[in-house]
This record gives sequence, C-alpha cells and structure tokens, in this order.
Amino acid sequence: MRTLFRWLLLAALAAGCANTERPAGRVGGRYGGVFNMNETGPLRDIFPLSLTQASTYRIMSQVYQGLVTFDSRDLSIRPCLAERWEVDAAALEYTFHLRKGVRFHDDPAFPEGRGRELVAQDVVHCFTAICSHGIGDKVMWLFQDRVEGANVHYAATAKGASPEAIKGITALDDHTVRITLIRPMANFLQVMAHPACWIWPRELVAAYGPSPTDKAIGTGPFVMHTLHPPDAMVLERNPSYWERNPEGHPLPYLDAVRVTFVEDKDAEVDAFLRGRLSALLELPQGRMAEVIDTLGPDGRPLHHVLQMPALNTQFYGFDLFRPPFNDERVRRAFALAIDRRYLVDSVLDGLAAEAQHGFIPPGLAGYPYQNVPGYGYDPDSAQRLLAAAGYPEGHGFPSVQLQANPDGYGYVQVAGAVQEMLARVLKIPITLSVVRADEHYDRVERGRAQFWRDSWTADHPDPENFLSLLYGRNAVADTSLPAYLNSTRFRDADFDRCFAIAQRSLEPLERMRLLARADSISMMRLPLLPLYHELAAYVVQPTVHGLQLNAIGYLDLSAVWLERKPKAAAAQ
Repeated sequence: MRTLFRWLLLAALAAGCANTERPAGRVGGRYGGVFNMNETGPLRDIFPLSLTQASTYRIMSQVYQGLVTFDSRDLSIRPCLAERWEVDAAALEYTFHLRKGVRFHDDPAFPEGRGRELVAQDVVHCFTAICSHGIGDKVMWLFQDRVEGANVHYAATAKGASPEAIKGITALDDHTVRITLIRPMANFLQVMAHPACWIWPRELVAAYGPSPTDKAIGTGPFVMHTLHPPDAMVLERNPSYWERNPEGHPLPYLDAVRVTFVEDKDAEVDAFLRGRLSALLELPQGRMAEVIDTLGPDGRPLHHVLQMPALNTQFYGFDLFRPPFNDERVRRAFALAIDRRYLVDSVLDGLAAEAQHGFIPPGLAGYPYQNVPGYGYDPDSAQRLLAAAGYPEGHGFPSVQLQANPDGYGYVQVAGAVQEMLARVLKIPITLSVVRADEHYDRVERGRAQFWRDSWTADHPDPENFLSLLYGRNAVADTSLPAYLNSTRFRDADFDRCFAIAQRSLEPLERMRLLARADSISMMRLPLLPLYHELAAYVVQPTVHGLQLNAIGYLDLSAVWLERKPKAAAAQ
C-alpha cells in the first residue's frame, strides 16, 4: 500500500511537470516533458567528493559538470566547462580555458538567489578540497602522487595546519586554470572526468555544510530539487544552461527528470510496464521475458533493450586481519569452491560474464588478460587447501557471515547460491545477512564486515582505476577510521611497486604489462574474490529518443527527448 501511494503521488507530480512543456520549435521540434526513472537503492551521498554509488552517479551527472567529460557514446574525452586545453612538451602542465558565461544554478546560497558566473578560482577551490583532509578523504587518491603539492597540502591539513596554496593548481586569470603534474600521466584527462572533479561553488558548503546531503549546486542541464525525501527527487530544466545542440537550439530538451527510490524491483517493473517509468536502468531479473515480449500495436516488441558488456567487476571481500580469512589458503579454497559458470548461466540468466582473468573486466584495449591467472571451479583442490589450513572436512571452521545488499541485479540470489556452494563443497557453516545499501557500505568501510559482496564500475576506462582498490597508499592503517577505496586495507610491496611504476609509465605496452603483473599478484594473495562481470543495460520506452548506453554507466540526459503521444493514445 505504501509503495502504491508513492507511485500515485509521483504520477500526480509528473502530470504537474508535464503541463510546463515548451511548444514545438523551441527545441527544434523535439518536445520536453518528464523523464521518469527509479533507483532501487537509497541515496547515500550526493556531494561530488563523497559520491561512491553508481546510482548516485547517474543522477548527479545531470546536475554537476567538470572541465572535461566523457562522450556518452564511446567514452572519449570531450570538452565541457573547459572549451579547450593545451599540454606542454613535457606533458606536465595542462592549461584549461574555461567557457565564458557559464553560471551556477540559482539557489538561496547566493545573494538574491541568483547563481553567479563560473570562474577559474572555483576550479582551484574544488581541486584544493580534493587535497584537503576531512573533505577530500574519499578522493585524494586521484591527485595523490600526481599533482604537484597535493601530498604536502593533504599532510598539512591532516595536522590541522593552514597550508599555502597548492603549487600545482593555479588560476592564471578568471578563465584560465593550470594543473602541474609531478610526472607525466597517460590517463590524466580521464581522471579529470571523474565525479570528484566536478565543479561546485564555495557558497554550497558555506550555506549547507561541508558535505551536503540534500542540496546541490552545479552548472549542469538540470537543477536539483528534493520532494518528499527519501521517496523522490525532481531535477528541473536549467533555463540558463550553456550548451546547445548542433543546430544551435538550447539544451536540455526535457523539462524535468523525476527520480523515485522504490526499493521493490517488481514494483519498479510494474510501473515501467504501465508506462510510468521512461526506462529501466538495471535489468529486471526474472522478468526480462515479460518486458521484452510486450508487443506494441504493430505486433513488434514495444520496448527497446540496449545492452553491452560493462566495465564492472562483482566480487566478494574478505576481512584479512582476523581468522579465518587472514589465511590465504582459506581465501583460495573459497575461490575454488565457487562455480562461476553456474552463477552466470543459472542464477543470472546468462546476463553476465564469469571472471576468468583476474580483477579487470574484459573490454580494455591493450590489456594482456591472458597473462593474469583466474580461479576455475575445482572442489577437490578447494577441500585440500581448507584441510591444509587446519579445517579438514570443515571441522573446526568458525561460523561465517556473508553480507550482501539487495539493491542490485541478482545480488541476493548470487549470495544464496554461493552460500549453498561453500556449505556443500567445503562443509562449513555460512549464514547470509542482507542489509540496506547504506548500512552495508558503512559496515564494509569501517571494517565491521567479515565476508561481503561488493562491486566496482570504472570511473574511467583504465585498468589502473580497478587496481586502485588494492594499492597500499589507498589503505587506511588506522582501523578506527573508515577505508573508502581500499576497503580490505590490503598492502603488498610487490603489488605497490608494479602499480607505482605503471602510474609513471607513458609506454602503453609496458604500462599494461605492469598493471597485469599487479593484477596477478592480487590473484595470488586474493584480498578480493572476483565472481563475474555485469552487462550494462537499459530497457527503454518507445517514446524515448537519444538515450545512450556505455560501459561505465555514465548517463547524460541533456540531449534526450520524448516523443509526444497522440492525444487519443494518451487518453487511453
């Protein structure tokens, strides 16, 4: 009943928004309207320096922007708030030229509620925050050992000092910013497209606190307004948005984006089938046939399915510091006792690919996957390893709790299958605990989980991005503090050496070889247990046009438009 009430309430809100549609011709004959989407997981953080969930990334990428961005079709880097840039001959200095006339969203944080123009000092302020203890802790790894002066600044702020400006982040004038690196970086522009590098005004934190949870001020195509939190969020068209389509018409086409947070996946699918949602942004497990087989008046499938391999790895993490998982033999026994092929084919209906070569998902050009070992299904070897660790036939093995969150495709079903496999092959007691996503990740980050489900979708398409989760510099030694990136707090000298040299290398083959070597070391030590790689998929209503799918889940609704239904059809 509560779920039904939410849908009815939000349908009424959508009708109210729909009355604000702009006339045809205002946007080249492409109508506005409201794009409706649902996220089954609750919003955890929306501030750019705290954002960690893929679902939140999809939403807030409509509000915030960076100097550069990904092309939503092929993930190439294209200009955004910076209209152009130059790189010096040594590949150390990047000079970005900002677009003139770009304004922050109107908000009461500004005098008279009028958003002001973006200037270079805003970029300096945001990038300095990345390098500041307290506000930038989750994302400092992006600039650590890379941007000149970043490490010194972070260390000083951690001690409570007031350091000088960061040498490598300077405003040359109101519309020019220079970033100076310690050494050349092969993927620096991809790093600059990371959500943490989105630009926000200092007035945001001055008005709403250092990490706002219900306020956002960006430069993007949509302005955020929350309604009845945590049930829904409405993003309204930014009337002052700077970008135009190729014909010179203003973007975005849409009047609004409405996001609901109904956790029941069946309720989400029902709403889509009734036309209340514009798209499903995750596959509906167990109901794909129902969605795909729905036919339109012409007898053809009514809904469009877009899918491609995602740059995503689903894995299980271990508590490396307490029994039983402080023993590598136990971790390897678990890896060999899991039948990944069964998980993919029977539990996930073939809508994933088993992890065969380490932690890095397939699809990254030049990466030598064949050089990285994986774990096949080998019950006999698993049993021998467990016996060698002191637990023959599972005798004496302590009770283990597998913790999972329910807000993703097949998370709970896969956890149940893994629970059964480990009990059957290793004869050990496994209990399954399913908790909400916010509580789940809080327990993982604070070291309070023993054995848990996790995943990583690339922030940018590079194997270095995945292996950052295991880099020792990203491990928090103080166990009283949360670990946001390297959540297992794994450290290995050989891994760190290969990873660090790869970061400095500009020779593509050597860089990939070193990253594959680090990946291989992680497979031997096994702090994380790779299971499978997901598909990226959207199921889209026939009235939606211009929606692009890519391997990292970057959602850009600025050029999406809705086909207006004939009045007779709309009335039915």
